[in-house]
Amino acid sequence: MTSNVTIRIQDADFDVSSEIAALTASRTDIGAVVTFSGICRGGQENLSGSGDATTALTLEHYPGMAEAEIARHADEAMNRWPLTGLTIVHRVGRILPGENIMVVLTASAHRQAAFQAAEFLMDYLKAHAPFWKREETAGGSSWIAAKTDDDDAAARWDKN
Repeated sequence: MTSNVTIRIQDADFDVSSEIAALTASRTDIGAVVTFSGICRGGQENLSGSGDATTALTLEHYPGMAEAEIARHADEAMNRWPLTGLTIVHRVGRILPGENIMVVLTASAHRQAAFQAAEFLMDYLKAHAPFWKREETAGGSSWIAAKTDDDDAAARWDKN
């Protein structure tokens, strides 16, 4: 089985269709690609619970450390499931409602492995990836604290 892993952290937006095309180009061993796209939401439900609509998110990371930590979990996914490849693209910087934040793509010969690996990676990224979020609203800006629900979701994948 041939596999490929792409991990990028970038300021620039990305095109999900182009990322899928790059992952699957010239491959005939892929029967399933699962895609999770994270998009900055606006509206009345914001992350901090203040009731003000989100006007922007600013995401920060520690360069080098974030990529290494994500790669560690990508390797774990590749070892746990029969994946033929995966792509993780995560943006940093100021992101407006409706813009892409991140995408996780998992490819496999069969759908079950692709779904499970994507879910594992999303649970990890949401709970433990070294990113910091600051939410802007009409009332000001504040850093977003980690959520217990995200930690619980990630903990279910721990090997005992």
